Amino acid sequence: MDEEITIIDANTRNEKIKNFFIKNKKNFIIIISITLTLVVGYFYFDEVKKRNKIKLANQFNYAKIAFNAGEKSNLINKLTDIVNKLDTTYSPLALYFILDNDLIKNKDDVNNLFDVLINQTNFEKEINNLIIYKKALYNSDFSNENDLIQILNPIINSESIWKSHALYLMAEYFYSKNEYQKAKEFFNQILILPNSNSEIKLKSQKRISRDFGE
Repeated sequence: MDEEITIIDANTRNEKIKNFFIKNKKNFIIIISITLTLVVGYFYFDEVKKRNKIKLANQFNYAKIAFNAGEKSNLINKLTDIVNKLDTTYSPLALYFILDNDLIKNKDDVNNLFDVLINQTNFEKEINNLIIYKKALYNSDFSNENDLIQILNPIINSESIWKSHALYLMAEYFYSKNEYQKAKEFFNQILILPNSNSEIKLKSQKRISRDFGE
């Protein structure tokens, strides 16, 4: 008798499971279809990213080869196009190549390219801060005090590893303008900064000892 009851319970349970799957067949098909679509889409997107990276690498290398061969026609447009691709590897390399070889004379155009990297490209935070610092370094020869501070504010008002570099740049800027008190204030900020770069901190100490008699 107990065995018969067990068989009946098992059959009932199997029938319920069967009915559940039949009743929800459409939902299962939809879920499986969506899952397969997401998996295929992920691998497709990943493959597209890899192909685009290879394409950008080739474009950048061709631009360098063309420059070294003296073929500068349309070179700026090609490098600018790479910057505007918003790639975390080759976009900054293209801009640095432009800067290193002084290919663009218009400062506004260069700053616009910096802004593309800083505001539109998906860098890690400290990489982005490094590019901000490089923008400030580029502008330090011709910008006024307010513009330079405005560029560096995101770093100066943070705990970035580049903060001591930004402070040192401002100290040297004011020193070059013979504004020694402002320069000293920035050098001193570096000395009390907990995570100051050791080399920058040492240079600041030497500056204060040598130029301010402390």
